[in-house]
Amino acid sequence: MRSDLNHFETIARQTVDAMPPAFRAHARAVLLCVADWPGPDMLGPLGIDDPLELTGLYEGIPMTEKSVSDFAAPPDTVWLFREPILAEWRDRGDIALDDLIAHVVVHEFAHHFGWSDEDIACIDEWWA
Repeated sequence: MRSDLNHFETIARQTVDAMPPAFRAHARAVLLCVADWPGPDMLGPLGIDDPLELTGLYEGIPMTEKSVSDFAAPPDTVWLFREPILAEWRDRGDIALDDLIAHVVVHEFAHHFGWSDEDIACIDEWWA
């Protein structure tokens, strides 16, 4: 089984391509980045000390909060962190790696579409 950065990106892009058309076009406009670990600049503002606790991150302004009068902002970005995802996959032991990658992708894009963690947990027990 492949678990390198390229494999993670391939699965992430396949997940975006499988989204319903109304979401897919917007999701394709988001920058998708895969890294081994989140950086301290990502962990600090979230109050996270252990980088294994962050499997993915959405950076940007959710679509529900954007305005045509906003100043130009950095591009919306979805990050996936390979090592934390691999650690969760090993800890769970009950899910295929590709399914876990896809699940993290969908979760982070839900933030892009304006959903909070609480909103996501209401319909997806995985994140409760």
